[in-house]
Amino acid sequence: MSLHTDYLVIGSGIAGLSAAIKLAQKGTVAVVTKKQKNESNTNYAQGGIAAVFDEGDSFDRHIQDTLQAGAGLCHEDAVRLIVEQGPERVRELFSLGVPFTQKENGRFDLGREGGHHHHRIVHVKDHTGRDVEQALLAAVKSNANITLYEHHVAIELITEHHIFSPQLQPMELHCWGAYVLAVQTNQIDRFLAKATILATGGCGQVYQHTTNPAIATGDGVALSYRAGATIGNMEFMQFHPTSLYHPEANSFLISEAVRGFGGRLITKAGESFMEKYHPMASLAPRDVVARAIDSEMKKSGDPCVYLDITHKSAEEIKSHFPHIYENCMNYKIDITQEPIPVVPAAHYACGGVITDLQARTSIGGLFAAGEVTCTGVHGANRLASNSLLEAVVFAHVASETAVGYVESRRFDFPDIPRWDDSGTFNSEEWVLISHDQMEIKNLMWDYVGIVRSTLRLERALSRIRLIRQEIENFYRRTKITEGLIELRNLATVAQLIIQSALMRKESRGLHYTTDYPKKDDENFLHDTVLQRIDV
Repeated sequence: MSLHTDYLVIGSGIAGLSAAIKLAQKGTVAVVTKKQKNESNTNYAQGGIAAVFDEGDSFDRHIQDTLQAGAGLCHEDAVRLIVEQGPERVRELFSLGVPFTQKENGRFDLGREGGHHHHRIVHVKDHTGRDVEQALLAAVKSNANITLYEHHVAIELITEHHIFSPQLQPMELHCWGAYVLAVQTNQIDRFLAKATILATGGCGQVYQHTTNPAIATGDGVALSYRAGATIGNMEFMQFHPTSLYHPEANSFLISEAVRGFGGRLITKAGESFMEKYHPMASLAPRDVVARAIDSEMKKSGDPCVYLDITHKSAEEIKSHFPHIYENCMNYKIDITQEPIPVVPAAHYACGGVITDLQARTSIGGLFAAGEVTCTGVHGANRLASNSLLEAVVFAHVASETAVGYVESRRFDFPDIPRWDDSGTFNSEEWVLISHDQMEIKNLMWDYVGIVRSTLRLERALSRIRLIRQEIENFYRRTKITEGLIELRNLATVAQLIIQSALMRKESRGLHYTTDYPKKDDENFLHDTVLQRIDV
């Protein structure tokens, strides 16, 4: 089957849905999403959206906090873009029905999180992402120009190398949509579009411990890399310092807002330790906190540390953090009476598909927004609650740029072939491939985690190359499944992270290596860029 649409959006988090709503004003939109509509990193975002609303705050202060967290690698023009557009985009979400928490005077109740020197976090208690997602979905459902395709997985972006035999330079590539697997019917269709917007989110599932949902397998980065797009800063994986440590909790996130509200990180013996690592103590930037926890765990041999908020009243805790309170109670942890056991977990990818200030990738007709991108906003470390802000601002930018791209061109689609799976067969060897999946996760956690070394990275690279080859061989001779697509993408992203980490021979922001423990501004004050050249 071949489906034609004006705009194809891959992903249904805040970036994808926001872009779809705006694109629908100018044409037809197909939204391809892997799982249920509300399964995304957005839905799991507890903290909120950083934006300047307080009279004592300013754009310049927000910009400076972002630049400081980014450890020298933020692109100031990109930071200024999201900060200055932030309040307007938040108001748009509010007008769509997002019930941001307000004070009695009707102004937004602004929280504060690590790395921020002012209260500027607009939130819906401790479940902001969920409510943003619900409001956007309601708007999407009511729009006749948008068609949502659930349980559909993008396999490959359609570019000239699917159509013509000669190899082309990356600058000559254009995206015409994507080959997409309909999971429930096992049918592979061509989704042809005049413009394609990637909004596939992150890649936390490449690690053993992550706060990301199961669908966060780095699909957009892997798709783009294989198509020949430039990828940047993949070594900068943010580990959230405080995910719930419990064998059944599946790395449930304990929001940074808990520390912003006065929560203290303590050892099993009850001793506060963050004062030893940073003047902002428990409100230090996430990379500092994650390494501090990692250090304390290694010194003590304990599997976790603890986050203590019991000095606050039970009523305050339940009011500010109802979602966290209820989830912890499900595991028989009463956070009003006892500290919360926490451990770092892979949380947010600061790198991704490189875009410019117009959300354009290096492939014509392919735009991107949200965590899948490397816009230059986050640099070497993301400032808390800038993620949803970046997503909603660049979704707006991507929609405007994509509309301009489409309206300025005449489109004659080339003869795009159907997906060819001749010669493949249904294999019973999936157990071998699932073993590869677990090996990737363990490999990345042990060798490419919070603290790295050249020896560990080189060992990881050697093994991941073998795993990728095994997967690629399997991929080429068996029927495509959702699990196989995700596994192939995970292996690709894992190798990109390792290669990027090896290229950066210094420690900066989220990338810390024992072989090069200091920053080297003379040689590494630049983005790490990778690009596949054999397309």
